[in-house]
Amino acid sequence: MECFGVVIVYGLNYTFNYTINQTRGDESMISQEMEKELNEQINRELYSSYLYLSMATFLAEKNFDGMAQFMKVQAREEVEHAMKIYHYIEEQGGRVLLKGIDEPPSDFTDPLTIFEKSLEHEKFVTKSIHDLVSLAVDKKDYATKAFLDWFVTEQVEEEATMDGIVNKLKMIGDKGHALLMIDAQLGKREGH
Repeated sequence: MECFGVVIVYGLNYTFNYTINQTRGDESMISQEMEKELNEQINRELYSSYLYLSMATFLAEKNFDGMAQFMKVQAREEVEHAMKIYHYIEEQGGRVLLKGIDEPPSDFTDPLTIFEKSLEHEKFVTKSIHDLVSLAVDKKDYATKAFLDWFVTEQVEEEATMDGIVNKLKMIGDKGHALLMIDAQLGKREGH
């Protein structure tokens, strides 16, 4: 894009023409490999949101409204995670490339199975974050490594939360009253 500029120095006007390169990523502060992997992580975070919304739908259909609320909040958090990465790529002069999101499963058996699958999924996300951290260290991309530290800490919290719920659901088994109490407790969760 051709641009026109004026600089005023000590009351004298200097005019000049210059070109702005509108192709993103030419002066990216992250490697192409890191940019590609961060874009993949955006997709994983958005898939996580879809997964948790699908779980929320199943739980709501089974009248576990509190657990459904918990999963809706979880879904919103995953979108926030994706957007953190989206903005980071932009701030680093990279290019965000969005891909299609896989369809999540929609048939589940019970709350315990859902939270076990959630824990399993969070462990998968943790591994992908750790892989990104390793790549950042290998590339000596310390800005990205520092950025990813937040996600490492967040994943510790995510896994601990899901693990705690799984353990409680295993303890109560099929005791309806206790299940309803956990449902009510999880329904109190609010977003950030």
